[in-house]
Amino acid sequence: MRGRGGAAITGAMAQRAAAGGKAPPGDTAGKLVAAAAREFNQHGFDGTDSNKIARRAGFAPQTFYRWFRDKTAIFVAVYRAWEEEEARVIGTLLAERAPMAKLVDAVIAHHRAYRQFRRSLRQLALENEVVRQARTEFRRRQIEQTRRWAGPEARPPAEIAALVLQMERLCDAIAEGELAELGVDEKTARGALIDLLRQVRR
Repeated sequence: MRGRGGAAITGAMAQRAAAGGKAPPGDTAGKLVAAAAREFNQHGFDGTDSNKIARRAGFAPQTFYRWFRDKTAIFVAVYRAWEEEEARVIGTLLAERAPMAKLVDAVIAHHRAYRQFRRSLRQLALENEVVRQARTEFRRRQIEQTRRWAGPEARPPAEIAALVLQMERLCDAIAEGELAELGVDEKTARGALIDLLRQVRR
């Protein structure tokens, strides 16, 4: 665990934060990340501050800065938590040899559960270099994880990158109701995601 920068978050803490659960007694950073996840997801990045996050975690405001440099640092920590929770869910489904439809449903549900957080993510990635870099690193890990899942039949990394970006955007669009506004039912959108996932392999 690393304080202040918020760059190193343990897997267990990440899962608790993404799920909005409680950290164990004494896990100050974990409690702050879990509180920040709830704050960002309810109010967005601009709708909260470090004082509110600290108070929601049950601490005095100055406690925040003993662990995180600023609000951006803890936003990135929450993003990593979101990523690890998604990876855990997908890993479990893959181990169970779940059908692609179930994988797609799990990813959509994860995007829906963090809709407000992801709105902030998309906006900040345009304005904040730290968040933009965090998103780039996440996508690189996601491309590599997808390549490993696809195995020997995996498409080249550049092609997987294009597919991953399409899937990410489509999941956000479904979560935001953008396709419904166009008269496209969710079953059709889910089918499109399944097709993209199948294309990862040659």
